[in-house]
Amino acid sequence: MLKIGITPCFFYPDKNRDAYSKKTLTYVENDMVDYLSAPDIMPILIPDIKGKALMGFLGELDGIVFQGGNDVSPQSYDEEMIENGRWPGDQYRDQFEIEIMDFAYFNKIPVLGVCRGHQLINVYFKGKLYQDIALETKSPIIHREGMAYDEIFHEIAFHPESILSEIYPDGPMVVNSVHHQGIKVLGEKLVAEAYCPQDGVIEAYRYKDLKDRFIYSVQWHPEFSHTLGDKILDPGPLLDYFIKNVRKRRKR
Repeated sequence: MLKIGITPCFFYPDKNRDAYSKKTLTYVENDMVDYLSAPDIMPILIPDIKGKALMGFLGELDGIVFQGGNDVSPQSYDEEMIENGRWPGDQYRDQFEIEIMDFAYFNKIPVLGVCRGHQLINVYFKGKLYQDIALETKSPIIHREGMAYDEIFHEIAFHPESILSEIYPDGPMVVNSVHHQGIKVLGEKLVAEAYCPQDGVIEAYRYKDLKDRFIYSVQWHPEFSHTLGDKILDPGPLLDYFIKNVRKRRKR
């Protein structure tokens, strides 16, 4: 059975929370578990542990998904919060996930990034982010609206000879959009795969040499897509491609 680790989201101590108000909670959104689950695939939430215990846990995984969640902190890519910025980010989670990404990179564990994960992995490779697309660009479209949440959609375009154009031979479609941050400078060793044609925001990228290390990332939430039928891009081929590469690595 394949073991796929999922990086955790965090609820920190909050006196206004009725339950566990003094405790830190780690969690994964159920759609991600549903998306990854199969008779021979076990999704596992990576616990908030440290040092050798964390390294030992990660060493048992066949693949890792960096899930969505709170913003990446500007301090994690050596910037200060922009004027009128509203989201300071989650620096604790940033550092925890960078440690996980470092282990995955040097041990060649296949990685899939989703939304925040897409941004975090870019930062790991020394990329930069728009802290708020609406404030920092002249984008004509909305990438995030709180009340609508995962019911905002836009088209994407594939770069020529991209992996996406191979696994989606009928061409690009529409994806959901649940983010206000975005890639401003693509990280070292990364290659853009898809973009939003209305404003150029990078919607997918890959590691430059997938035969050496499998690292693939998307800005949208494929795990939110499987209930919407043919309205938006089918999340199945992307997952199949990730799992195929997880199996390849396990056979080595």
